[in-house]
Order: sequence, then C-alpha cells, then structure tokens
Amino acid sequence: MLSYRHSFHAGNFADLLKHLTLSYLLNYLNRKDKPYFYLDTHAGAGLYSLHSPEAEKTAEFREGIERLFLSQPKHPLLKEFKTLISSFNSASRLDFYPGSPAIAAKLMRPTDRLVLHELHPKDNQKLTNNFQKDKRVRIEASDGFAALKAQLPPIERRGLIFIDPSYEVKADYDLLIKAVKNGLERFATGTYAIWYPVLQAQATNAWIKRFQKAGLPNLLRVEHLPLPLTSGRGMTGSGMLIINPPYCLATDFKSLLPELNALLMQGTQGKFLLEELI
Repeated sequence: MLSYRHSFHAGNFADLLKHLTLSYLLNYLNRKDKPYFYLDTHAGAGLYSLHSPEAEKTAEFREGIERLFLSQPKHPLLKEFKTLISSFNSASRLDFYPGSPAIAAKLMRPTDRLVLHELHPKDNQKLTNNFQKDKRVRIEASDGFAALKAQLPPIERRGLIFIDPSYEVKADYDLLIKAVKNGLERFATGTYAIWYPVLQAQATNAWIKRFQKAGLPNLLRVEHLPLPLTSGRGMTGSGMLIINPPYCLATDFKSLLPELNALLMQGTQGKFLLEELI
C-alpha cells in the first residue's frame, strides 16, 4: 500500500519529537571529524509547503511546529531546533517544514553520505528534485526495510539508520523488527532511530516488549503523548526507540521533555516517558 503521504502531517507534534531526536543524533556524530553514513528508510518528499492543499486540509502543523515557531523556547535543544526550522523559512513566516532528508542534508558535512529510500512515485520524484544537485545524496525507489540488509555495513563504519515507516499496514510492525535485526547483524555499532505512533497504549507496550526480547543492544525509549488517551483521536502521541544511543542523550532529553510537553500538550496535561529498556 502506498496511500500514505506525509504532506498531510508535516510539522505535527510527532514530527517535533522525531526531528529533535534526529537533529541531536546528527549533531552528536558531527563531533568527530571522521565521515559517516546516513540511511533514511522512508524518506518522503524531503521538504513540505505548509500552504499546500494537503497541509491546509489537516492543519496539523498548527499543533506542532507553529507553536514552537511562535514561542521563545528556553531549552538549548528547542532553541537550536527553532533556528534550524527558521533556516528553511523567512525570519517572520513559517512557510515550509523540512522532512528528515532535508534536516540531515542541512546538518551533515561535505564528507558525509546520505542514502534515501522512498517508494511512493510522487514523493520519490519530489525527493529527487529537491536533492538532484547534492552529490552526497543517492535516492532509491526501493523497499526501505530491505535497505537494512542491502546497504549495511557502510564503508564509513559510522552511521545513523533512521526508520520512519507509515505503519499503514500492521505487517510493518513485524517487518521492522526483522529488518532491524538484519541490520544489526551487519552493522552492530551503528545508531538506529525508530519512530512509532501511539494509537493504543496497551498495543504499543506489547510491541516494544517484543523489541526487548529480540536481543537488541542498548535500547532507549523516548515517548511523548500531548493528547489525552480519551481524546477520541487516532494518534495521541508518538515515540522513538534508539539503539546504541549517545551516552548523553537520556540526560539531555530528561530536561527537554517537560518543556516540549508544556509547549505541545492539549488539555490539562500531557505525558512523557524516557526509559532505558536494555
């Protein structure tokens, strides 16, 4: 199935947690001069207009990036992320939201390498148009889950694997665990960042327990639910599973999450979780 289009959801509250994590991981890799590899398994179009018919139809960005853009954040990571988003826009207008490929391309160095996978033909074409002049980037119209077997290990021996499927079919949950295990067999020292939606807390917890039992190393769970579970909306929050996270990420996000929650919560209170699982 290829019905999912992220253009309807770009800049929503889930994107903030997802891309704050991505930016943090890339900046951490940038601390060393040695080149590294970035693999994006479900890249999307790369850059999204917030004035497109899709974005205006759902207006999800108003409950996400617009709140940050109009605020004066205090936490250094939120300040940095606001500056990053502003670099894709004018100083006073929020017109565009960058997807993970655009964020990665912005933060990575000339010596680093990006491989972006996107199956949807329209989004793949937009992705190609957005990065056709960037010699660091290779774009593949192939299965992102299979890429963890085909693309690893990278020649750089350092890298970030960013996994952000749509989960539009339930099989994605099983395929993801299998793909990650395949990837780790080939590239055990890489960092793997996996985004997931929270639709039903019980089902999410059961799925994450399967990760814990899969023999994965160094697994950190970061989760944020800005909507109450009784909101009646499909996705009440989202999370990141990070394999081989930087040692400092848990500490830095422990101070970040309360401010992020205060910024994005809808209702009397939101919920957030940071847990070292393995």
